[in-house]
Amino acid sequence: MPKKINLKIFKDFVESSNFGGFLLFLCVVISMIVANTSMAAPLQNLLDTKLGYENEAIHLNYSVSMWINDGLMAIFFLLVGLEIKREIVEGELSSPKKAILPILAAIGGAVVPALIYVSFNSGSETASGWGIPMATDIAFALAVISLLDKRVPTSLKIFLAALAIVDDLIAILVIAIFYSSGIELGYLGYAGIGMLVLILMNRFNVKNPYLYLIPGVFVWYFVHHSGIHATIAGVLVAMTLPTNDTEVESPLEKLEHALVKPVNFLIIPIFAFANTNITIHQEMIEGLTSPLGLGISLGLIFGKPIGIVATSLICSKLGIGQLPANSNLIHIIGLGLLAGIGFTMSIFISMLSFDNQVFI
Repeated sequence: MPKKINLKIFKDFVESSNFGGFLLFLCVVISMIVANTSMAAPLQNLLDTKLGYENEAIHLNYSVSMWINDGLMAIFFLLVGLEIKREIVEGELSSPKKAILPILAAIGGAVVPALIYVSFNSGSETASGWGIPMATDIAFALAVISLLDKRVPTSLKIFLAALAIVDDLIAILVIAIFYSSGIELGYLGYAGIGMLVLILMNRFNVKNPYLYLIPGVFVWYFVHHSGIHATIAGVLVAMTLPTNDTEVESPLEKLEHALVKPVNFLIIPIFAFANTNITIHQEMIEGLTSPLGLGISLGLIFGKPIGIVATSLICSKLGIGQLPANSNLIHIIGLGLLAGIGFTMSIFISMLSFDNQVFI
């Protein structure tokens, strides 16, 4: 009788956190291959296809790529926000010294790359792109660190998530202040009303986590139309879900558990596939040694780690903040390198920075 195939190893791999990272990088490879073949144009046409509904009152007719980057990624940020709040209440960010460090490290990791960029591009036609190397791509950075699984302390993963969240908030503020044509205060006001509803639901101890998603959708809609990047709505909604530091599963933890697999196995791979369809041209390779290319690449590769590591060590030595539990200097340097993965937000800022398509 033939021996049955043992599927346990495959099943264990699929159920592990490594599988999500594997899917992400598989989608990156496939997307880049497709983008450099005859399938590039059909793929781009698909991503540019408009989906949705629109009339005088409702505007929800966007391209597939925008639905992915502003819609699906808001769900990803919702999950990250839930994880951050849980850690603030009962975990690695529950003390002020632990919570302040990723904030200060994110600031250091944003300022140094911007200064490096300015040193290469000051006074030139590309000077306005100083915001490009500031932002960490949270999805890719967390995917990479998830591949390391138990080889890095859990506290370090939480530190990176918190840092990347603050990093994105800084990028959003930079866009709002320096790159936006204007913020729609009316829509922000409506979003504020939605947040008030969510806060009242928390105060009245609403236990069903899915009820929070109803006003959460409206918050996303109004934030999106306000001119602020819509993914911030995910973090804002996450902060309103109730949790606790007991063994009883809270509404926050229920929603967090429900979102983990859809986000890791579906949303992040789709995001990776849609955003890495980059057709490589000769001009792109030549541009790597231009002031623009050097400012971005050196800012991300060296500026990010230098800013994050230096800020973390200085704050730790001065007693202002506390390094993640069970971490050392090598861990912080590695984390700084991961934070240098700049993609979605960097591309977004580059599109806002330049009118000349050659620079984008």
